[in-house]
Amino acid sequence: MKDSLSLLGGVMAAGMCLGGVAQAQIVAGHYPAGAEGIKAGSLPPPGLYLRDYSFYYSADTYKDGPPSFDISAFINAPRVIWMTDKKVLGASYGMDVIVPFGYMDWEVMGSHGHHFGLGDISVEPLLLSWNLGQFDLAAGYAFWAPTGDFKVGQPDLISKGYWSHMLTAGGTWHIDEAKTWAFSILNRYEFAHEQKDTHIDPGQVYTVEWGLSKSVTKTIDVGCVGYYQRQTTLDSSSPLLDRVVGVGPEVSAFWPGLGLFTSLRWNFEFGAQDRPEGQRVTLTLTKIF
Repeated sequence: MKDSLSLLGGVMAAGMCLGGVAQAQIVAGHYPAGAEGIKAGSLPPPGLYLRDYSFYYSADTYKDGPPSFDISAFINAPRVIWMTDKKVLGASYGMDVIVPFGYMDWEVMGSHGHHFGLGDISVEPLLLSWNLGQFDLAAGYAFWAPTGDFKVGQPDLISKGYWSHMLTAGGTWHIDEAKTWAFSILNRYEFAHEQKDTHIDPGQVYTVEWGLSKSVTKTIDVGCVGYYQRQTTLDSSSPLLDRVVGVGPEVSAFWPGLGLFTSLRWNFEFGAQDRPEGQRVTLTLTKIF
């Protein structure tokens, strides 16, 4: 299941300079919308996998935020996935862990800074995968631990300063019998604990990611992907519910001789409220062991 992280993404616990005073602001959610793309509702068969996410994110617009804003970030997030041969409710059972690192460079209202560090580690002790002919279904539970170098007033895509939990459910529909066309949808819902140092209670967040793809050869797929992410409950520091929409192309390929899956996608964001609005390029490499 292409899934996971909050590692990133246009989601941030951003420190803004307003009137020359640094103030902490929460943009709720660990999960970075757009981390997954085509066939996101499908999990791999039993085995051990190393998946590496490389994200480049940039934004020079912060909707409902500071009028002068610019941030660029590169984030790398290795993920170990273990799908077992055990069955739970008729589904294959698995688990995974993600350890993100990131470099960020930002300028807000004339104040400039940069930062490199460890992000919040994600542990997913429950992954369930069903394969039902033309349909793949997936479900899971994950949590994030505040292991990153969070600082009040420092923009950060991967260190939030709080624990959070995420429920996942989705699937992939292989539209034709030859399974050359596929449509996937992946739903996630996050609950957060109070943020340390600020005592702000982040709101809950809903994310849906979708993808429509076509196999052009036995090993290459092309498609269109998108996402919608919205805060569903207010946090204790803002009267607005943040949201963003993203869309873009993706190409994926399997290299049989290397046992390696690759995917490259680009997402352009629009319709943002109370959060950055930018674009993201994501390269994903998955190695089978």
